[in-house]
Amino acid sequence: MILTSLKDLSEIFSKDIVLFPKSLKWENYMEVFKLNQFTRHIFNSIIVTICITLGELFTTILAAFAFSNFKFKGRDLLFTLLLGTMMIPSEILVIPNFVLLSKLGWIDTYKALIIPWCASVFAIFFLRQYFLGIPKELYYAAKVDGCSDFKYLCTVMVPMAKPAIITLAILKIINSWNAFMWPLVVTNSEEMRTLPTVLAKFSSEVGMDYNLLMAAATIIILPMIIIYILLSKYIINGVSRSGIKG
Repeated sequence: MILTSLKDLSEIFSKDIVLFPKSLKWENYMEVFKLNQFTRHIFNSIIVTICITLGELFTTILAAFAFSNFKFKGRDLLFTLLLGTMMIPSEILVIPNFVLLSKLGWIDTYKALIIPWCASVFAIFFLRQYFLGIPKELYYAAKVDGCSDFKYLCTVMVPMAKPAIITLAILKIINSWNAFMWPLVVTNSEEMRTLPTVLAKFSSEVGMDYNLLMAAATIIILPMIIIYILLSKYIINGVSRSGIKG
């Protein structure tokens, strides 16, 4: 992909296999940034990714804490029903969700891009399993000392579950940054589009500008590769320590 982004079209469509370009066409990247509102698309992707990640972490931490530490009527049944929703393909929910957002007047807004993805059943399940591994004695000792549930969550549970929380954040960042179908469905104007949805701009009636397409794809995927490389140890640590506890 990177090598193709640095070639010109003659090398890409050459009958001979050209692995390395004769000269690096860095201007391909400049052409991508010259596209109409490309920097706006970058801004949209950053805003949407950050807001979705923070929103999911907020709802996940509260829900996982409730399911792991509180005993209330119907808790296990409710948790089972939540897990059951994971078997429903997300594609089935696209039309009902679109109709709902349309009635709310949220189409082509940041609210449509962000709010539907601020909760995740998988994230709640994953973090709940991690919270179950934290000794209950810490909770009882904190209550004896007069610590409130919210303070205990913030000062004890969250710091101890840092690997799992970082793991969820990384996975959500990657998923939100690469999202294509939902942003394409709920946005109409160019100024609300995110990066993955603009790749179609490199297609024309006479063909595809593969060099520019690969340059844009490299720009899109490079930040996620860097984030994953820098924080991959937290993913391994978080998954290995979460376990599966009933």
